[in-house]
Amino acid sequence: MMNNTRILASLASISLFVASAWADGSVAGKVTLSGKAPAESPIKFDADPKCKAAHPTGANTRRYVTDANGGLADVFVYVKDGLAGKKFPPATQPVTLTQQGCLYSPYVLGIQVGQPLIIENEDDTLHNVHALTSPGKNQEFNVGQPIKGMKTEKMFTKPEVFVKFKCDIHPWMFAYVGVVEHPFFAVTGADGSYTIPNLPDGDYTLAAVHPKAGEQTIKVKVSAGAPAKADFTFTPKTQ
Repeated sequence: MMNNTRILASLASISLFVASAWADGSVAGKVTLSGKAPAESPIKFDADPKCKAAHPTGANTRRYVTDANGGLADVFVYVKDGLAGKKFPPATQPVTLTQQGCLYSPYVLGIQVGQPLIIENEDDTLHNVHALTSPGKNQEFNVGQPIKGMKTEKMFTKPEVFVKFKCDIHPWMFAYVGVVEHPFFAVTGADGSYTIPNLPDGDYTLAAVHPKAGEQTIKVKVSAGAPAKADFTFTPKTQ
């Protein structure tokens, strides 16, 4: 009888573990651009011979990156409302923003408040990392990186979408960083799709933000075992 009791207790523990492991929900969807994307412009690398040498066939701006079906890349999608009162410790794994070929990569990224950001120069030329922030938000900074392989670590203390990065030496270089207080965010891939996993059950306002097309929001209900779907459609703005 004692053995049976122990077996039943073990099975109950396993069931509880499995239930808790699958208790969180998710939201996924696709972001598309309605109509034809504005034509990109060729980047003029002539001011720095090393930058020009890195792009023998040239390169274009990245204002609206779409696939053949209109899927819009580089959209920051995050939970904007619905997590009030909940605290989420920042991830300890650093996020890396790279300068390579005299371009920032990735063009759009997300990070938590308090999570380390590593900015690295992979070019054999001088860059300066200039983060532009909004009043009352994060501290603006401007750091020179004259040596290939140089790394600078920074950390944001307040949510802000976006912190805009630029290089004052190479005026075509930009990146956009979405800073939030929780881990529930994603950046759309080349086909415009995204997934935000491990989201607690609840009602949320989801925001999709594009550096040029602006912001849209949608309300979603998330429950375990029933992935929510949220699609967005943007209209390109005149440059």
